[in-house]
Amino acid sequence: MDRRHFLSQATVLSAASLMRGEAGRAAEEPAGGMAEPRLGKAEHVISIWLGGGMGALDTFDPKRKGDPAKKVAGSYYDSIATAVPDVRVCEHLSGVAPLMDRVTVLRTIHHDVIDEHAAAVNRMHTGRPVSGTVVYPSVGSVIAHELGAAGAGAPPYVVIGYPNVTRGPGFLGARDGYLYLTDTSQGPAGLSRPDGVSPARQARREAFLTGLRQSQPETTDARLLDYEDAISQSLRLSGPEFNRSFKLGEESADLRNHYGGEFGQRCLLARRLVERGVRFIEVAHNLNFLNGSGWDVHNEGILKQHALIQELDTALAALLTDLESRRLLDKTLVVVSTEFGRPPEFDSGGGRGHQGTAFSCVLAGGGLKHCGAHGETDEMGKKIVSHPVSVPDLFATIYAALGVAPAKLLYDGDRPVPITDLGQPVARLFA
Repeated sequence: MDRRHFLSQATVLSAASLMRGEAGRAAEEPAGGMAEPRLGKAEHVISIWLGGGMGALDTFDPKRKGDPAKKVAGSYYDSIATAVPDVRVCEHLSGVAPLMDRVTVLRTIHHDVIDEHAAAVNRMHTGRPVSGTVVYPSVGSVIAHELGAAGAGAPPYVVIGYPNVTRGPGFLGARDGYLYLTDTSQGPAGLSRPDGVSPARQARREAFLTGLRQSQPETTDARLLDYEDAISQSLRLSGPEFNRSFKLGEESADLRNHYGGEFGQRCLLARRLVERGVRFIEVAHNLNFLNGSGWDVHNEGILKQHALIQELDTALAALLTDLESRRLLDKTLVVVSTEFGRPPEFDSGGGRGHQGTAFSCVLAGGGLKHCGAHGETDEMGKKIVSHPVSVPDLFATIYAALGVAPAKLLYDGDRPVPITDLGQPVARLFA
């Protein structure tokens, strides 16, 4: 038995033993997990990233109203009813409220990172703590690695926002990395041909490249193979077919207005990229100018937090209804996530600090059996009362929705690495 096979078998046996222990504990304290998860049939993911830390009790898990002036803990806004009985959301989510039967808010996400934004961002993109020996891949890179692009001539993984190592492929290598862009009006920087390069000139260049490749000896060097793959993909993506995705002007003015401003246009572009065959798209909500701090609402940053919530509401409601009208919602899992939440207490400036013990992430579409909300926190949203969902559980749910087995092994060289850190999908979403 070689070392790779031995390590693989040992890891499977170890994971199975731990899962049996988890299953026994789950029988006493149900947490929504299952030993042999049912796999879904979603084909794409649109992941909306709310950098800074969205406060659940001011959005998707409202509690009794507080008073920042008197330092009375509680929600900042009133709540409203939704399409799901007994599930309420913030008053500024009026567009999403009628659509909550297509949505599940996981209200009991938790981890142990509190004051380190970078570490929490890494945790919510890779599903694991930072390691000194292993650079773990992001969820987008894992899905790109497992499923590839859904259409010819499309990249598997696109980030609409600024590049960051936490979104990267880690030990999987560059071929499972992302293509990024910051401007919705044009394709990724470096992929558009200069005006002086005609189709004929481009064809001559590609013919010359083919000749150079044929004259070189074959190689097994992973770095060179990744580089060759990158060149081939860039040639495909620089063509007119993929770049047409960025022509948002092809959409009706009414639809574009329905999506709203710049963030909404990013979400509209994400839908167009799904249609083009991109498997995983992250859309970053980086509009800090609305309140000066984005979702990290310390001190005065909370005063215009409602503008961020309203912008999210407008874009998310438009995206869900647009996907549904095109019969893409069941095929597309929409994820709204953030690095941690906010506590119910107000800080000295009237804003909020950080909280990792209990916060919310949102799933929509993807062919799941939605229930409006899953899990319960206490009267102030500080502690989990029922059905905790760990970060590995969240990742396992995402992978399972796309038909990827959460117990599968990836390999860092010859070291087997479970695709999740023993996460279990939320069972009721697959019932």
